[in-house]
Amino acid sequence: MSSRSLIDLFRTLAAFSPERTTLADAPWETYVPWAIGNGLAPLASYNLEYVLPGSQAPRWAREQLASIYQGSANDNVLKLVMFKRLVDKLEGRKLILMGSAVLAEALYPHLAFRPIIDIELLVRRMDVEPFSGYLSNHDFKTDDTGYENSAATRVLSDGATPILLFSEPFGAAGRPFVDGIFERAIPNRLYGSSIYRPSAEDTLLLAILSLARQGFAVPFISFVDLRELVTGAPSLDDPLQLKPQPVVLRERAAAWKLERPLWAALTLIERLFPETRDAVQPLLPELSRTSRTVLERGVVQPLSTLTGALTEKRGAARLRRLLTGGR
Repeated sequence: MSSRSLIDLFRTLAAFSPERTTLADAPWETYVPWAIGNGLAPLASYNLEYVLPGSQAPRWAREQLASIYQGSANDNVLKLVMFKRLVDKLEGRKLILMGSAVLAEALYPHLAFRPIIDIELLVRRMDVEPFSGYLSNHDFKTDDTGYENSAATRVLSDGATPILLFSEPFGAAGRPFVDGIFERAIPNRLYGSSIYRPSAEDTLLLAILSLARQGFAVPFISFVDLRELVTGAPSLDDPLQLKPQPVVLRERAAAWKLERPLWAALTLIERLFPETRDAVQPLLPELSRTSRTVLERGVVQPLSTLTGALTEKRGAARLRRLLTGGR
Protein backbone atom coordinates (compact mmCIF):
# COMPACT_ATOMS: atom_id res chain seq x y z
CA MET A 1 0.00 0.00 0.00
CA SER A 2 1.49 3.35 -1.04
CA SER A 3 1.88 5.86 1.77
CA ARG A 4 2.57 8.75 -0.57
CA SER A 5 -0.48 10.19 -2.37
CA LEU A 6 -0.87 10.81 -6.09
CA ILE A 7 -0.96 14.57 -5.57
CA ASP A 8 2.29 14.41 -3.55
CA LEU A 9 3.98 12.62 -6.43
CA PHE A 10 2.47 15.04 -8.96
CA ARG A 11 3.76 18.07 -7.05
CA THR A 12 7.21 16.59 -6.62
CA LEU A 13 7.72 15.57 -10.23
CA ALA A 14 6.08 18.70 -11.69
CA ALA A 15 8.46 20.98 -9.78
CA PHE A 16 11.42 22.58 -11.53
CA SER A 17 13.60 22.20 -8.41
CA PRO A 18 12.11 19.34 -6.37
CA GLU A 19 13.50 18.56 -2.95
CA ARG A 20 15.42 15.31 -2.73
CA THR A 21 13.20 12.59 -1.36
CA THR A 22 12.51 8.86 -1.48
CA LEU A 23 9.67 7.84 -3.77
CA ALA A 24 9.73 4.06 -3.36
CA ASP A 25 6.33 4.13 -1.67
CA ALA A 26 4.65 6.29 -4.35
CA PRO A 27 1.61 5.07 -6.39
CA TRP A 28 3.58 4.46 -9.58
CA GLU A 29 1.02 2.16 -11.21
CA THR A 30 -1.50 5.00 -11.10
CA TYR A 31 0.87 7.87 -11.74
CA VAL A 32 2.76 6.71 -14.85
CA PRO A 33 -0.18 6.28 -17.28
CA TRP A 34 -1.86 9.36 -15.79
CA ALA A 35 1.30 11.47 -16.24
CA ILE A 36 1.80 10.27 -19.80
CA GLY A 37 -1.79 11.13 -20.70
CA ASN A 38 -1.50 14.57 -19.12
CA GLY A 39 1.72 15.71 -20.79
CA LEU A 40 3.72 15.50 -17.55
CA ALA A 41 6.01 12.61 -18.45
CA PRO A 42 8.95 14.60 -19.92
CA LEU A 43 9.35 16.85 -16.89
CA ALA A 44 8.85 13.91 -14.51
CA SER A 45 11.47 11.87 -16.34
CA TYR A 46 14.05 14.65 -16.20
CA ASN A 47 13.51 15.05 -12.46
CA LEU A 48 13.87 11.32 -11.82
CA GLU A 49 16.98 10.90 -13.95
CA TYR A 50 18.91 14.10 -13.21
CA VAL A 51 17.52 15.80 -10.11
CA LEU A 52 16.30 12.87 -7.98
CA PRO A 53 18.50 9.94 -9.06
CA GLY A 54 18.33 8.43 -5.56
CA SER A 55 14.54 8.52 -5.33
CA GLN A 56 14.22 4.71 -5.61
CA ALA A 57 11.60 5.01 -8.34
CA PRO A 58 11.05 1.61 -10.00
CA ARG A 59 13.04 0.96 -13.15
CA TRP A 60 9.96 0.20 -15.25
CA ALA A 61 8.44 3.59 -14.39
CA ARG A 62 11.66 5.45 -15.19
CA GLU A 63 12.00 3.64 -18.52
CA GLN A 64 8.44 4.42 -19.61
CA LEU A 65 8.75 8.07 -18.67
CA ALA A 66 12.21 8.36 -20.27
CA SER A 67 10.91 7.10 -23.62
CA ILE A 68 8.34 9.89 -23.61
CA TYR A 69 11.00 12.45 -22.67
CA GLN A 70 13.15 11.59 -25.66
CA GLY A 71 10.20 11.61 -28.03
CA SER A 72 8.97 14.97 -26.71
CA ALA A 73 12.41 16.55 -27.03
CA ASN A 74 12.81 15.42 -30.63
CA ASP A 75 9.26 16.33 -31.64
CA ASN A 76 9.42 19.80 -30.09
CA VAL A 77 12.71 20.63 -31.76
CA LEU A 78 11.47 19.44 -35.15
CA LYS A 79 8.27 21.49 -34.89
CA LEU A 80 9.98 24.70 -33.83
CA VAL A 81 12.85 24.38 -36.31
CA MET A 82 10.26 23.85 -39.05
CA PHE A 83 8.33 26.90 -37.88
CA LYS A 84 11.46 29.05 -37.70
CA ARG A 85 12.45 28.10 -41.24
CA LEU A 86 8.92 28.85 -42.35
CA VAL A 87 8.69 32.38 -40.93
CA ASP A 88 12.29 33.50 -40.39
CA LYS A 89 12.47 35.44 -43.65
CA LEU A 90 8.87 36.63 -43.56
CA GLU A 91 8.74 40.42 -43.59
CA GLY A 92 6.06 43.06 -43.34
CA ARG A 93 3.70 41.02 -41.13
CA LYS A 94 2.84 40.93 -37.45
CA LEU A 95 1.90 37.46 -36.22
CA ILE A 96 1.55 36.63 -32.52
CA LEU A 97 2.71 33.23 -31.34
CA MET A 98 0.41 31.72 -28.69
CA GLY A 99 -0.32 28.38 -27.05
CA SER A 100 2.09 25.58 -26.25
CA ALA A 101 4.81 26.80 -28.63
CA VAL A 102 5.35 30.09 -26.83
CA LEU A 103 4.75 28.59 -23.38
CA ALA A 104 7.28 25.77 -23.79
CA GLU A 105 9.96 28.22 -24.75
CA ALA A 106 9.11 31.07 -22.38
CA LEU A 107 8.28 29.19 -19.18
CA TYR A 108 10.28 25.97 -19.01
CA PRO A 109 14.00 25.52 -18.25
CA HIS A 110 14.25 22.96 -21.04
CA LEU A 111 12.26 22.85 -24.27
CA ALA A 112 11.62 19.11 -23.88
CA PHE A 113 9.64 19.57 -20.65
CA ARG A 114 6.46 20.84 -22.32
CA PRO A 115 4.97 18.89 -25.26
CA ILE A 116 4.10 21.04 -28.28
CA ILE A 117 1.18 19.56 -30.19
CA ASP A 118 0.48 22.39 -32.61
CA ILE A 119 1.41 25.98 -33.47
CA GLU A 120 -1.12 28.71 -32.61
CA LEU A 121 -0.94 32.17 -34.13
CA LEU A 122 -3.07 35.25 -33.63
CA VAL A 123 -3.36 37.06 -36.95
CA ARG A 124 -5.30 40.08 -38.12
CA ARG A 125 -8.36 39.27 -40.22
CA MET A 126 -6.82 40.83 -43.29
CA ASP A 127 -3.79 38.52 -42.92
CA VAL A 128 -5.66 35.21 -42.74
CA GLU A 129 -5.91 34.65 -46.49
CA PRO A 130 -2.42 35.94 -47.42
CA PHE A 131 -0.72 33.89 -44.70
CA SER A 132 -2.81 30.82 -45.52
CA GLY A 133 -1.67 31.20 -49.12
CA TYR A 134 1.93 31.52 -47.95
CA LEU A 135 1.58 28.31 -45.94
CA SER A 136 -0.03 26.49 -48.86
CA ASN A 137 3.11 27.23 -50.87
CA HIS A 138 5.05 25.32 -48.20
CA ASP A 139 2.99 22.10 -48.35
CA PHE A 140 0.39 23.11 -45.76
CA LYS A 141 -3.21 22.29 -46.57
CA THR A 142 -6.45 23.23 -44.86
CA ASP A 143 -7.31 20.48 -42.39
CA ASP A 144 -9.27 21.13 -39.20
CA THR A 145 -9.64 17.48 -38.22
CA GLY A 146 -9.71 17.38 -34.44
CA TYR A 147 -9.95 21.18 -34.23
CA GLU A 148 -13.56 21.69 -35.27
CA ASN A 149 -14.41 23.38 -31.95
CA SER A 150 -11.14 25.26 -31.48
CA ALA A 151 -12.53 28.68 -32.55
CA ALA A 152 -9.63 28.95 -34.99
CA THR A 153 -10.38 30.87 -38.18
CA ARG A 154 -8.23 28.51 -40.24
CA VAL A 155 -6.33 25.28 -39.50
CA LEU A 156 -3.61 24.07 -41.86
CA SER A 157 -1.29 21.10 -41.62
CA ASP A 158 1.65 19.58 -43.46
CA GLY A 159 0.66 16.17 -42.14
CA ALA A 160 2.84 16.49 -39.05
CA THR A 161 2.23 19.92 -37.49
CA PRO A 162 -1.13 21.69 -37.39
CA ILE A 163 -0.95 25.49 -37.54
CA LEU A 164 -4.01 27.24 -36.09
CA LEU A 165 -4.77 30.79 -37.19
CA PHE A 166 -6.98 32.81 -34.82
CA SER A 167 -8.33 36.18 -35.90
CA GLU A 168 -11.43 36.65 -33.73
CA PRO A 169 -10.92 34.59 -30.55
CA PHE A 170 -13.53 36.73 -28.74
CA GLY A 171 -16.00 36.85 -31.61
CA ALA A 172 -16.76 39.84 -33.82
CA ALA A 173 -17.67 42.01 -30.83
CA GLY A 174 -14.19 41.44 -29.37
CA ARG A 175 -12.18 42.89 -32.24
CA PRO A 176 -11.01 45.84 -30.10
CA PHE A 177 -9.53 43.31 -27.66
CA VAL A 178 -7.51 41.76 -30.47
CA ASP A 179 -6.31 45.22 -31.52
CA GLY A 180 -5.09 45.75 -27.96
CA ILE A 181 -3.20 42.46 -27.96
CA PHE A 182 -1.40 43.50 -31.15
CA GLU A 183 -0.56 46.92 -29.73
CA ARG A 184 0.99 45.40 -26.61
CA ALA A 185 2.75 42.50 -28.36
CA ILE A 186 6.49 42.05 -27.83
CA PRO A 187 8.91 41.06 -30.63
CA ASN A 188 10.03 37.43 -30.59
CA ARG A 189 13.18 37.82 -32.65
CA LEU A 190 14.09 34.14 -32.47
CA TYR A 191 11.61 33.58 -35.31
CA GLY A 192 12.38 36.65 -37.37
CA SER A 193 10.98 40.15 -37.66
CA SER A 194 7.31 39.19 -38.14
CA ILE A 195 6.75 37.05 -35.04
CA TYR A 196 5.67 38.51 -31.69
CA ARG A 197 4.47 37.18 -28.34
CA PRO A 198 1.67 38.56 -26.14
CA SER A 199 2.30 40.69 -23.07
CA ALA A 200 2.37 38.97 -19.67
CA GLU A 201 -1.26 39.68 -18.87
CA ASP A 202 -2.44 38.79 -22.37
CA THR A 203 -0.48 35.51 -22.31
CA LEU A 204 -2.18 34.46 -19.09
CA LEU A 205 -5.65 35.53 -20.19
CA LEU A 206 -5.34 33.86 -23.59
CA ALA A 207 -4.43 30.66 -21.76
CA ILE A 208 -7.48 31.16 -19.53
CA LEU A 209 -9.69 31.71 -22.59
CA SER A 210 -8.46 28.42 -24.05
CA LEU A 211 -9.20 26.63 -20.77
CA ALA A 212 -12.70 28.12 -20.64
CA ARG A 213 -13.50 27.06 -24.20
CA GLN A 214 -12.48 23.49 -23.33
CA GLY A 215 -14.41 23.50 -20.08
CA PHE A 216 -11.11 22.96 -18.22
CA ALA A 217 -10.97 19.42 -19.64
CA VAL A 218 -7.28 19.77 -20.52
CA PRO A 219 -4.02 17.92 -19.83
CA PHE A 220 -2.57 18.77 -16.43
CA ILE A 221 0.57 20.22 -18.03
CA SER A 222 -1.69 23.22 -18.72
CA PHE A 223 -1.86 23.86 -14.99
CA VAL A 224 1.93 23.78 -14.76
CA ASP A 225 1.84 26.47 -17.49
CA LEU A 226 -0.48 28.54 -15.30
CA ARG A 227 1.69 28.05 -12.23
CA GLU A 228 4.64 29.53 -14.09
CA LEU A 229 2.60 32.32 -15.69
CA VAL A 230 1.18 33.38 -12.32
CA THR A 231 4.57 33.36 -10.60
CA GLY A 232 6.50 34.88 -13.50
CA ALA A 233 8.60 31.80 -14.27
CA PRO A 234 11.01 32.41 -11.34
CA SER A 235 13.35 29.58 -12.33
CA LEU A 236 14.23 31.61 -15.44
CA ASP A 237 14.77 34.86 -13.50
CA ASP A 238 11.87 36.37 -15.44
CA PRO A 239 13.88 37.17 -18.59
CA LEU A 240 10.75 37.88 -20.62
CA GLN A 241 8.95 39.90 -17.93
CA LEU A 242 6.20 37.35 -17.63
CA LYS A 243 4.80 38.23 -14.21
CA PRO A 244 1.32 39.78 -14.59
CA GLN A 245 0.40 43.04 -12.86
CA PRO A 246 -2.66 42.44 -10.61
CA VAL A 247 -4.63 45.61 -11.39
CA VAL A 248 -4.00 45.32 -15.13
CA LEU A 249 -4.91 41.63 -15.15
CA ARG A 250 -8.15 42.05 -13.23
CA GLU A 251 -9.30 45.02 -15.33
CA ARG A 252 -8.55 43.21 -18.57
CA ALA A 253 -10.23 40.02 -17.36
CA ALA A 254 -13.36 42.05 -16.63
CA ALA A 255 -13.28 43.66 -20.09
CA TRP A 256 -12.78 40.28 -21.79
CA LYS A 257 -15.49 38.65 -19.60
CA LEU A 258 -13.00 36.13 -18.24
CA GLU A 259 -13.35 36.83 -14.54
CA ARG A 260 -15.06 33.52 -13.79
CA PRO A 261 -12.59 31.21 -15.55
CA LEU A 262 -9.73 33.34 -14.18
CA TRP A 263 -11.04 32.86 -10.64
CA ALA A 264 -11.48 29.11 -11.21
CA ALA A 265 -8.01 28.72 -12.71
CA LEU A 266 -6.24 30.74 -10.02
CA THR A 267 -8.08 28.97 -7.21
CA LEU A 268 -7.22 25.61 -8.75
CA ILE A 269 -3.55 26.56 -9.12
CA GLU A 270 -3.35 27.58 -5.49
CA ARG A 271 -4.98 24.27 -4.51
CA LEU A 272 -2.63 22.19 -6.67
CA PHE A 273 0.49 24.20 -5.80
CA PRO A 274 0.11 25.77 -2.34
CA GLU A 275 3.40 27.65 -2.73
CA THR A 276 1.71 29.94 -5.27
CA ARG A 277 -0.67 31.45 -2.70
CA ASP A 278 1.18 34.78 -2.37
CA ALA A 279 1.25 35.19 -6.15
CA VAL A 280 -2.35 34.09 -6.68
CA GLN A 281 -4.19 36.11 -4.06
CA PRO A 282 -3.59 39.60 -5.55
CA LEU A 283 -4.72 38.37 -8.97
CA LEU A 284 -8.10 36.95 -7.92
CA PRO A 285 -11.12 38.81 -9.32
CA GLU A 286 -14.15 39.43 -7.15
CA LEU A 287 -17.08 37.11 -7.82
CA SER A 288 -20.46 36.54 -6.26
CA ARG A 289 -20.77 33.74 -3.74
CA THR A 290 -23.07 31.85 -6.13
CA SER A 291 -20.50 31.93 -8.95
CA ARG A 292 -17.71 30.87 -6.60
CA THR A 293 -19.78 27.95 -5.32
CA VAL A 294 -20.63 26.69 -8.82
CA LEU A 295 -17.01 26.98 -9.96
CA GLU A 296 -15.69 25.36 -6.80
CA ARG A 297 -17.99 22.36 -7.20
CA GLY A 298 -17.80 22.11 -10.98
CA VAL A 299 -14.11 22.85 -11.62
CA VAL A 300 -11.83 23.36 -8.65
CA GLN A 301 -12.85 20.46 -6.43
CA PRO A 302 -12.86 17.66 -9.05
CA LEU A 303 -9.61 18.79 -10.66
CA SER A 304 -7.77 19.42 -7.40
CA THR A 305 -8.30 15.75 -6.55
CA LEU A 306 -6.51 14.81 -9.80
CA THR A 307 -9.42 13.14 -11.52
CA GLY A 308 -7.78 14.17 -14.78
CA ALA A 309 -10.51 15.71 -16.92
CA LEU A 310 -13.97 16.96 -16.09
CA THR A 311 -16.67 14.57 -17.19
CA GLU A 312 -19.87 15.63 -18.86
CA LYS A 313 -22.64 15.51 -16.32
CA ARG A 314 -25.83 17.23 -15.38
CA GLY A 315 -25.18 20.97 -15.30
CA ALA A 316 -22.14 20.76 -17.59
CA ALA A 317 -23.74 23.03 -20.20
CA ARG A 318 -24.50 25.65 -17.55
CA LEU A 319 -20.93 25.43 -16.26
CA ARG A 320 -19.49 25.95 -19.74
CA ARG A 321 -21.71 28.99 -20.29
CA LEU A 322 -20.57 30.34 -16.94
CA LEU A 323 -16.93 29.89 -17.92
CA THR A 324 -17.19 31.38 -21.40
CA GLY A 325 -19.62 34.22 -20.69
CA GLY A 326 -22.01 32.74 -23.23
CA ARG A 327 -19.45 32.83 -26.08
